[in-house]
Amino acid sequence: MLGAAAAHANWRTTGISTEFKILSERDVEILDNVAENVFDAPIEASYSAEFLRDPRHHLCVALIDGVVIGFASGVHYVHPDKPPQFWINEIGVAPAYRNKGIGKGILTAMLAHARKIGCSEVWVLTDDESEAARALYRSAGGRETLGVVMATFDLGGPAG
Repeated sequence: MLGAAAAHANWRTTGISTEFKILSERDVEILDNVAENVFDAPIEASYSAEFLRDPRHHLCVALIDGVVIGFASGVHYVHPDKPPQFWINEIGVAPAYRNKGIGKGILTAMLAHARKIGCSEVWVLTDDESEAARALYRSAGGRETLGVVMATFDLGGPAG
């Protein structure tokens, strides 16, 4: 579990020393050094700064020698009738580091972080066909909810 003072942990995966770190707005420069195919698109500095300034947005990165090789992004939120909850939006790992425990390390760090900030539940969506993601979530204790359908709405905003 992550300590209260340090928002990172070290993890040994097949001989690779990996640091998992929950970023703050002071850490925006860490996103200047990201391995290929970790995020869907190149990092946009203004988006990164805005994301990290927002106290309800959370970004955990996996670092090897200062290079971001994986991440998870999430948001914590409240309802008038429920305690705080945490939504994991996305988890990504560079192809060269997949199937080495990096995704599980990132997920474990995010779950610990959500617990630390007082969230009562964490949830994440994936495709039925994404057996790798489903296996990852099961391995961390996640339960699948049958019959859930996600709807998306294209608002014609800026194309990242």
